[in-house]
Amino acid sequence: MKLIVNGEAVEIDASTLAELLAALDYEGDWLATAVNSDLVHKANRTEFHLNDGDRIEILSPMQGG
Repeated sequence: MKLIVNGEAVEIDASTLAELLAALDYEGDWLATAVNSDLVHKANRTEFHLNDGDRIEILSPMQGG
């Protein structure tokens, strides 16, 4: 499946958002995720099915000032 992850084209075998995060080695309860500009809560990631061409944003908090 072809996806856009954080602005980069990616081809990956993942059918759900949770599978995508695992395949890309993202882990932690502190991640924020959005698909096609819609927020996807952590509790919904295992059931959220991806489609070819989806745009996924994966955000993590940063420290600094």
